[in-house]
Amino acid sequence: MRRLFTAAAAASAAMAALAASLPLRAAPDSLPHIAEKDGRHALIVDGAPYLMLGAQINNSSTWPWALPKVWPTMAAMHVNTVEVPVGWEQIEPEEGRFDFAIVDLLLKQARERHVRLVLLWFGSWKNTNPQYTPRWVKLDNARFPRMRRPDGTLHYALSPFGQQTQAADARAFAALMHHLAEADRDNTVIMVQVENEAGSYGLARDHSGEANAAFAAPVPEALRRRMGKGPGNWQTLFGRNAELYFHAWHMARYIDHVAAAGKAEKPLPMYVNAALPGDPFTWQDPNTYASGGPANTVIDVYKAAAPHLDLVAPDIYNPAHKAYLGFLDAYDRPDNALFVPETGHAKEYARYFFAAAGRGAIGWSPFGIDPLRYLPSRPVHSKLDAQAIAPFAANYELFAPIARLWARLAFEGKTWGAAEPEGDAEGHRQTLKLGKYTAHISYGTGDWGPAKPKGNPYPSGGVAIAQLAPDEFLVTGFFARVDFALTDPERANLLIDRVEQGTYDKDGHWVFQRVWNGDQVDWGLNFTAAPQILRVKLASYPIR
Repeated sequence: MRRLFTAAAAASAAMAALAASLPLRAAPDSLPHIAEKDGRHALIVDGAPYLMLGAQINNSSTWPWALPKVWPTMAAMHVNTVEVPVGWEQIEPEEGRFDFAIVDLLLKQARERHVRLVLLWFGSWKNTNPQYTPRWVKLDNARFPRMRRPDGTLHYALSPFGQQTQAADARAFAALMHHLAEADRDNTVIMVQVENEAGSYGLARDHSGEANAAFAAPVPEALRRRMGKGPGNWQTLFGRNAELYFHAWHMARYIDHVAAAGKAEKPLPMYVNAALPGDPFTWQDPNTYASGGPANTVIDVYKAAAPHLDLVAPDIYNPAHKAYLGFLDAYDRPDNALFVPETGHAKEYARYFFAAAGRGAIGWSPFGIDPLRYLPSRPVHSKLDAQAIAPFAANYELFAPIARLWARLAFEGKTWGAAEPEGDAEGHRQTLKLGKYTAHISYGTGDWGPAKPKGNPYPSGGVAIAQLAPDEFLVTGFFARVDFALTDPERANLLIDRVEQGTYDKDGHWVFQRVWNGDQVDWGLNFTAAPQILRVKLASYPIR
């Protein structure tokens, strides 16, 4: 049935959300939410930690004609969660008249395939651009103003100072969340992204009259407290970062208003995603990247300005090992759950799933994994598509039986991960400190023997380790070798007590397959292209 939701109904629903009785909504403790413990985080779904094995479909794939072409790829990838855009123009083509047919179709088809959804709200900003706003918004610059350059000319991005834009976006988003509260009581949708890569390229901040007045005014107290600053204006307190922080603050306040309107209807976890600068280590002019968005440079600004957002998340498209891990480290904070909602779909990116999962990420998702590609260099061809998804599908097929277990152990701080670096042989050795024990990771060593690691033909190796008991570990990976050692080898000798290969059934019980011994353990634990999960029991015996 075609569902319509008027602006008046949206206002009425917002008032109803404030009432004590919420008969149409699930109890708050049954909703998906982000849990925090000792600076670690978990996405709680159906009452337990959940590891999102995700994939994000292409921007223009959320249409009835396109979706049948999407689902087979999702099945082949072994995902448990699909990230799908919902454009403002799709649900409110005429002001005040809402149509949720596409949302209902998504819910129906996801349930039929037993996968969860993350909805991506393409509202005022999508890659900083307003192209997903309805025509009645993007063609009315007087009512819905764009940013202005210092010379007064119009920039392409909508201004965060547009009060009517903010109000209209918030009404539409609230209507969407109200519909989810009624139509998705089983929580097929487990999380929602608010806007998409907000910010502006080529202009560090808005230079409208209202923006200039705000830039000359004192910095808000909430941000000063967060940054440990005394009174002063933006330029005085933040110097070369003044325009960046100013723009981020006002973008974040705008987005927080939209998120708050949605949470009043159904308080699912909500986040924003960031288009990142080139690397996480060097300062870059904010005019050269998406200024105002939740980049690693302004996480604290977003934390101060947007309390209704559960987390900020990086879209990582730099395949260099040092940079990728640097971005993971930047967003893995005691006050921020690590989540990678977008990453590249080239084969070199697949190995970083292990690094993210080892750090306790609540989810990880390559972008554009469906056959509806837009790049001329990526023609539509079933064989090419199968090759493209193969390394990601292998990761998810490997982790599917252990995803819930892994999420619980990560929440307890008992997981580690490694991804193969590029570069010389010395870079192909890594060390993970596991308390009493140490794991030495190497890549490209051959099946057995003491061969010097030389790396794989391309950087493809990854390892994930979780602690099951004081001397027992779950170990898995691809194209890598794991050698265990005692952290203090002067006190005792390491002994491999038992190595079992197996898997977990749907109820979380270990299913034994075989014992590894002899050649399988004499030269470390060697992971090839075969999907292998090991339970490793370690012990020691005296030196004398």
